[in-house]
Amino acid sequence: MARPLRIEYPNAWYHVMNRGRRGDNIFSDKTDFEKFLGVLQESSEMFGCRVVAFCLMTNHYHILLQTPSGNLSRVMRHVNGVYTQRYNRRHKVDGQLFRGRYKNVLVEEDSHLVELLRYIHRNPVRARICQSVSDYPWSSHHVYVATTQKSNWLYTELLLGMFSENLFSKKKLPTILGSRNFVDWIKGKYYQKKKHDEVPQSKDLAPTIFEIKKVVSNCYKIDMKN
Repeated sequence: MARPLRIEYPNAWYHVMNRGRRGDNIFSDKTDFEKFLGVLQESSEMFGCRVVAFCLMTNHYHILLQTPSGNLSRVMRHVNGVYTQRYNRRHKVDGQLFRGRYKNVLVEEDSHLVELLRYIHRNPVRARICQSVSDYPWSSHHVYVATTQKSNWLYTELLLGMFSENLFSKKKLPTILGSRNFVDWIKGKYYQKKKHDEVPQSKDLAPTIFEIKKVVSNCYKIDMKN
């Protein structure tokens, strides 16, 4: 039976997974982990893909990456094939290392990337290998929290940019934090009670000129454009 055609999109984001054949380990020691990361880096440079995150477990791996050229199959064929060759040569074995073709999930940009990053990094915690993601050495979590040395091949800029948008990192926080409906409700209900010249932030509760015009025009049936 012919294998179903996989459509690969340029600039698409993928969560890629694969396991050892029959559940066997694909990483036996520190050197195996390092060799896989070497192949992953080599593949990213060779095929122009952007590896955003990874977590290497003893019998499987998770990778989050983007393929600007729409070439996921070529990337993963190189990753799995070359690593298998190097693993077999080092351990003096032969045959298939992985269960089969990798599994991938197409991911919508921005919408789920941060959530997926957390999911990937928390794999060792869910498996009860460690209590904290910081305790596990074979994931990209350490690159994201590093304050000095950064990876020269892992593409972290996008997701770090999403984290840096946190409002609580700003020097001047907004007086009201919430949805537009919530802010409007607070302004309408409490502005008169809280307005005070000695409290500069109270002006934030004041309705805008547009909001005042809208109320007046609705009340007196006046066109706002006039």
